[in-house]
Amino acid sequence: MRTIIHPKITEVLTATFKVPEAEILPESTMDSLEMDSLAVAEFAVIVKETLGVHAESEKLYRDATLADISAFIDAQVGGAAADGAVPVGNTR
Repeated sequence: MRTIIHPKITEVLTATFKVPEAEILPESTMDSLEMDSLAVAEFAVIVKETLGVHAESEKLYRDATLADISAFIDAQVGGAAADGAVPVGNTR
């Protein structure tokens, strides 16, 4: 079963950061998409403004996959996440 990436992630990455949709895969990381720290911070602001989901940009950075970020957003939007922690096992 393939993990579905939150539609807002795809929209933001393609429209704002010009990431080709074919590169937006569940196993992709911000690093693999060549998103630098400024781009990741901007991404976090856009997600917060559009979805009301707050996460520190470094928690969304490099090692978290898009599947991890999507799960975090879905949990936040659904109210299931506790203390705003990103559910990833390999963050810096």
